[in-house]
Amino acid sequence: QVQLVESGGGLVQAGGSLRLSCAASRRTFSSYTMGWFRQAPGKEREFVAAISSSGDSTDYADSVKGRFTISRGNAKNTMYLQMNSLKPEDTAVYYCNVIVSVGVARPIGSWGQGTQVSVSS
Repeated sequence: QVQLVESGGGLVQAGGSLRLSCAASRRTFSSYTMGWFRQAPGKEREFVAAISSSGDSTDYADSVKGRFTISRGNAKNTMYLQMNSLKPEDTAVYYCNVIVSVGVARPIGSWGQGTQVSVSS
C-alpha cells in the first residue's frame, strides 16, 4: 500500500499563501486518483480537492474554489495544493489520500500524519 507524507503547512496571515506537498512512496502513484482533505478542531474531516491520475481532471469543494489549485508531478511521485487568499476558516490539519475517483472523493488509502495550516486574522 502506498505511504503518503504531507508537508508545507505553517502559520500565515489571512490573505496569504501556502503550498502543500504530498509525497508518495511508490512509483505506482501515477495510477492513483488523489485527493486533499482537511480536519479543523472539533469538526469532521472534509473533502478539499481531487485530481485524476493524469492530472487532467480536478474537482474542488465550494469553500475553496477559485482560491486553491490542486496539481501533481507524477515523475516526482508528488501531489500539490496551492492555497491562495487564505482565510481563518481554512485553519485545519490537511491530509492527502488515494480516492475512488474525481467524482467520488471517498478515501481508500491509509491516512498520514497530515500537515497543520493555521491562518491568523
